[in-house]
Amino acid sequence: MRTETASSPRARNGVESRKLPLPALLALATAVFVTSLTETLPAGLLPAMSADLGVGESAAGQTVTVYAVGTALTAIPLTAATAGWRRKRLLLTAMAGFAVANTVTAASASYPLTMAARFLAGVAAGLAWALLAGHARRLAPAHLQGRAVAIAMAGIPLALSLGVPAGTLLGRAVGWQTAFLAMTGLTVALLGWIAVAVPDHPGQRQDAGAPMLRALRIPGVAPVLFVTLVLVLAHTVLYTFIAAFLGRLGMGGATDRVLLVFGAASLLSIWIVGSRINGRLRGLTVGSVLLFAVAAAGLAVLADSSVAVYLAAALWGLGWGGAPTLLQTAVADAGGESADAAQAMLVTLWNVAMAGGGVVGGVLLDLLGPQSFPWSVLALLAPVLAVVLAARAHGFPAGRAAGAG
Repeated sequence: MRTETASSPRARNGVESRKLPLPALLALATAVFVTSLTETLPAGLLPAMSADLGVGESAAGQTVTVYAVGTALTAIPLTAATAGWRRKRLLLTAMAGFAVANTVTAASASYPLTMAARFLAGVAAGLAWALLAGHARRLAPAHLQGRAVAIAMAGIPLALSLGVPAGTLLGRAVGWQTAFLAMTGLTVALLGWIAVAVPDHPGQRQDAGAPMLRALRIPGVAPVLFVTLVLVLAHTVLYTFIAAFLGRLGMGGATDRVLLVFGAASLLSIWIVGSRINGRLRGLTVGSVLLFAVAAAGLAVLADSSVAVYLAAALWGLGWGGAPTLLQTAVADAGGESADAAQAMLVTLWNVAMAGGGVVGGVLLDLLGPQSFPWSVLALLAPVLAVVLAARAHGFPAGRAAGAG
């Protein structure tokens, strides 16, 4: 990714001092919201979906897993195949895929057809996620690129803390199909918003060879990918089974309130990261991992106190909320000219971790019980922290120039 110098025409023309293009960035944030909410929406609608599709709740829950599988299997090959496409065309194509997938999901009375539609949604997510952070960076002047990515990534906690509860309430009131149709309506409106407000950028033609393998050989890319895989795995294990964990504490009825605290803290984390990321990527990443670890430790040893649980949820949100921005920025900085390939690998590993989190959490629940979750999170965070601390020169450098990458 090219960096402008102080003497470049772009800098002399005052581009460095211009403000963030908020309409375009908010459109990208809405795209992130759509991708995140489409993935997790079935979690709040499983009883009704399973009844109408004629399957058990466990089978209905695989509509979330197959979405992640679709993303994990296709993000890398599709990103390579569409590398030369103009970015706006690619984003519009991906979002149109969501509109089709959610419409089919809403209309389907067949479990296999629903699973196929959910797989398609995951494929669309693979395309979208591989370009959204990079596109947000390109829309901003160099010294505001971190803030631009933070604005775009704000769609994740909004989807988890507000979108899923709202979709669940809508589904209970007027049917789960209506919740998915509402997603289609939002996506159609977003297509118009993107067409009007989001500037276009050319793709990057790939020469012969394996762009993903080239990206992996760049110093710093592999450490960021490792941290992404293990950190997201730790988060997914705890988030997916938080209701089971709280139920063991006698706080099952407070799950929505605990997640609301988590979501509010996540939004605050995004604001902090977005305003401080330039020059402080390493410190913020270390702080993110430590906050998550302190939260897990609190849940492990102080869970008998409801106050401690809410405090741990807040610390967890503060640690987690800015993580997507930190990791997307770190891998783009490290990847340089191969940033799109590195982003595609990050998206793939992110979804592998999400799918794996459900499997690992289920095994832990069956073998050791829900009390094992915070201890397992701590065990996973130990190597994450070690890699972040070791990647001082590349990956999570001590000094990050504004607009690096």
